[in-house]
Amino acid sequence: MIKNHFDKGRGVRHSGGMAKTALGRGLGALLGGTAGSVPAAIGSSAAAAAVSAPPAAGDQVRRVPIDRVRASVLQPRKDFAPEALRELADSIREQGILQPLVVRRQGDAFELIAGERRLRAAQLLGMSEVPVLVREANDPTVLELMLIENLQRENLNAIEEAQGYAQLIEQFRLKQEEAAVKVGKSRTVVANALRLLRLPVEVQTWVREGRLSVGHAKVILGLEGAGEQTQAAERILKDGLNVRQTEDLVAHWVEQKTRPTTRPSAPLVRDAHVADLQQKLQQRLGTKVELRYRKGQGKVEVRFYSDDELERLLQLFGVKVD
Repeated sequence: MIKNHFDKGRGVRHSGGMAKTALGRGLGALLGGTAGSVPAAIGSSAAAAAVSAPPAAGDQVRRVPIDRVRASVLQPRKDFAPEALRELADSIREQGILQPLVVRRQGDAFELIAGERRLRAAQLLGMSEVPVLVREANDPTVLELMLIENLQRENLNAIEEAQGYAQLIEQFRLKQEEAAVKVGKSRTVVANALRLLRLPVEVQTWVREGRLSVGHAKVILGLEGAGEQTQAAERILKDGLNVRQTEDLVAHWVEQKTRPTTRPSAPLVRDAHVADLQQKLQQRLGTKVELRYRKGQGKVEVRFYSDDELERLLQLFGVKVD
């Protein structure tokens, strides 16, 4: 009887049984076969489905010394949360490694194709051996499999995810749409992720570390130049700004930058009544409003700094969006 394995770090339960290959010719192709059952892999359902394809006829799971298994230099994922690894190690201590690591031979050693989290957790436990399946694969194949598996697991940080898409596109000369299909994402998701790589390296590091959210990063991208973007990021960290406050900050900076340096030849005279009406409009709408009035004519300019704020204003005006 195959026992269920619960990955505490991700809250996903997997059990033995037939699995549909999620990566096309990916890990399932390396594992081979289409029938039978093996314990499912630890990880998200998409990646687990790929790794849990049964071994080909005649294949055997081998146990090899853990010090002969090494991580791949091609691995695009760099950060592994210590707490998540400890939780996975606790689960393995209780039930063992139910799904063998997938490796390829490198001289007298074995290089990982899939299963680095399990390897690291086993190392934490001081295990002397790990179960493996040995496969033949060249560097491009291994890189593609690692990228797709990691991106489908959805446990990369935002910068790692963006770098994974970029590497997949560049290495295999794919269009964004093609890369999106490979990892089961929309083209918009891939495009938005790639935009994060336009940020200065220092700002990317803060996003990677979780000090800045993706929401902060997207707002910062509204500024031109690495200098302004870094300055905005530093201001966010210093003052603890939330995303809405960051939107206001960036909008103010953009407005200051685009404001004319010369004064109009005929400045508009504002009387106290117009100024009072403008203040009341701002209080009612909860955003910056500019009221211009002259001899019965003028305009009202209402500012918004995000799609959510526009939607809120439209609701106030009673405008329905189809």
